Amino acid sequence: MLAGLLAMTGTAVAQDAATPEAAPVAAAPTAAADAPAATTLSAPAPGAPAEGAATPADPTLDASGQPLLRATDGVGQPSDRAIGIQPQATDLGDEAKWFHNAILLPVIIIISLLVLALLAWVVVRYRRAANPVPSRTSHNTLIEVIWTAAPVIILALIAIPSIRLLAAQYEPAPENAVTIKAIGNQWYWSYEYPDHGGFSITANMLKEQGEVPAGQRFRTDADGPRLLAVDNRIVLPVGVPIRLITTANDVIHSWAMPAFWVKLDAVPGRLNETSFTIREPGLYFGQCSELCGARHAYMPIAVEAVSPAVFAQWVAAKGGTMPGSAAPSTAPVPQPAADIADDTATPVDGTGPTVNASVEAVTTSQSAEGVAGGSGRTEN
Repeated sequence: MLAGLLAMTGTAVAQDAATPEAAPVAAAPTAAADAPAATTLSAPAPGAPAEGAATPADPTLDASGQPLLRATDGVGQPSDRAIGIQPQATDLGDEAKWFHNAILLPVIIIISLLVLALLAWVVVRYRRAANPVPSRTSHNTLIEVIWTAAPVIILALIAIPSIRLLAAQYEPAPENAVTIKAIGNQWYWSYEYPDHGGFSITANMLKEQGEVPAGQRFRTDADGPRLLAVDNRIVLPVGVPIRLITTANDVIHSWAMPAFWVKLDAVPGRLNETSFTIREPGLYFGQCSELCGARHAYMPIAVEAVSPAVFAQWVAAKGGTMPGSAAPSTAPVPQPAADIADDTATPVDGTGPTVNASVEAVTTSQSAEGVAGGSGRTEN
């Protein structure tokens, strides 16, 4: 009984003695979690608004969050019963449209009519009633030379503007170009602006009102045509060269914008690049033009072309920065006198500063490692 009583008393004393030491252990993680919390966040981009500062309003949206710019019939989108190429918003597109209308179509029409006329002539002239005894001619040198040389000459003439147009499509963008990276996913597009703080945008197709649950956003006339409207448009400036870089995260996609004369494949593990300059503000729509899976037809692209000033406001609203904006100072912060005193101390006898023991230990350890590693040098 005495032994049991002593054991119980000892346990109670041990618990009372451990209680004061347990409190700091429980509080330590809280302090540690609070202190490094700021380090787990990404550092603000140069020129970005400070924490707590009001974020600029998106200049492309109204007070209710609806887009201000609406689609215009016949501009940047397909039109009912229209024939031909969409109106172009780039100089390159105008050149390509001229090449199609002034060279390719006439050549195609002339050749088709010529072949049709020859077939009709052969049918009428060499029918059985008009030509009961067929000719035994097997060769005609002049005809064979003509039908061999004529296609070669036609192709050579077409190749001159064609190759020039092809080279212009892949001409490297100038230094002042705005870079946008389009990433294809199954089945939506995501975009990055590496020159403007690296912010990213994800664009999904907006469904019709009857296809979404109550309370979820659906397409309206302000967003754009059916199957072409997206929840987040990408914004680009007019009059400024655009460098488009495409890639994909899963399968091959294709970023196609007919009004810009752009169709660039997005291949996983590869970066493809082209450039263009939007000439006129407006709203332009495109789609993925590569069969990428079951929902291939539901990957629309919406580009809102605005003035450079509005583009700068939009970048600020998205948390990005314009190139060349003022960056925070990178000068080293002056070290407090107390910290300096910890590292160096002047002895009373005035023999000069002595290195702190901890610093000396680190230096000695580094020197020993350098020698042991056979580097033939010491690190100070």
